[in-house]
Amino acid sequence: MFNLLSSLHLKPEYIAIMAASLIIIISFVFNFISKKTNVPSVLLLLLLGVGIQYIAPAGLKDDPLISKLLIIVGKVGLILIVLEAALDLKLKKEKLGLILKSLSVALFALVGSALLIALAIQYFLEASFINSLAYAVPLSIMSSAIIIPSVGGLPDDKKEFMIYESTFSDIFGIIFFQFLTSTEASSTAGEIALNVFVDLLITIAIAIFLSYVLVWMFKNITSNVKLFLIIAVLMLVYAVGSVFGISSLIIILFFGLILNNIKLFFRGPLAKLVKEEEIKPVFHEFHIITLESAFVLRTFFFVMFGVSISLMSLFDWHVAMYSLVIVAILYAVRFTFLKLLLWGKSIAPELYLAPRGLITVLLFYTMVE
Repeated sequence: MFNLLSSLHLKPEYIAIMAASLIIIISFVFNFISKKTNVPSVLLLLLLGVGIQYIAPAGLKDDPLISKLLIIVGKVGLILIVLEAALDLKLKKEKLGLILKSLSVALFALVGSALLIALAIQYFLEASFINSLAYAVPLSIMSSAIIIPSVGGLPDDKKEFMIYESTFSDIFGIIFFQFLTSTEASSTAGEIALNVFVDLLITIAIAIFLSYVLVWMFKNITSNVKLFLIIAVLMLVYAVGSVFGISSLIIILFFGLILNNIKLFFRGPLAKLVKEEEIKPVFHEFHIITLESAFVLRTFFFVMFGVSISLMSLFDWHVAMYSLVIVAILYAVRFTFLKLLLWGKSIAPELYLAPRGLITVLLFYTMVE
């Protein structure tokens, strides 16, 4: 396609516009196919990216610009994906048990998987345990970028469980990874655990304060372009927080939850500041903008990742063997904790919905930068 367009002597900017437009249109078709076949649309996008390798100009796969764009698009997409999920979640007393169970499964499955995979990496590659653990954590994080658009057809309780679990997995995984790869990390496990706990408390306090301020801004800004202004502020907060080692996804999650549950969070004296009926007229528009922006960014992230994949590694039997061991560990740990924490309940299809995706790719790119 690219070679054909080049032969027509079109300017590069027109080729780029046409290619980007076609990718979005194809992604929309993939969403339709996914709903009919239950094949995740992101898998189809990856295959599209792999296919583009064969029709794109030579050297595109190894272009460093692809790697840089992949990281930027991935991080912005992650913000919008978590925000999209939070805007879908209604908090009620009867859902407290579901939230706690999803949090527990996310935390225990992440830690259990990371420790066992680290031992496997240490055995196979003869690396130190800490280095092995740094590589194991990204592999242990469930992908909210894949889960959230893939669970729409599930019953509400299972859908919400998966959304909460994948979002918590993202957040816990990033915090865990940041401390493992930090040059200032303490040398002992006890000091690391204490630092993680203190950092989490500080982050939650900041997240709650900023979320209230942002929701108040959301209500009081009268400009017609305030929706993207709020998204820009959230991205700025995420970037600044990340620079200072704060897991800024928590801020994004809290903002979405508070905005979608005004009556729960603005009570007593705070009820005078923001009222649900004042938010409703623009909340729907904000939700749609977030949903569609996340769709576009998710599309380009997975297509670009498909373009950057080296297919030759798939034919290496060592890679296949390591992959099978890691997948077996992930499902064994997931089965164990789902059985323990969802005792007496069906764990299908939750057991099988355990994809790795956007966060895993971003963290690995972070390590090789």
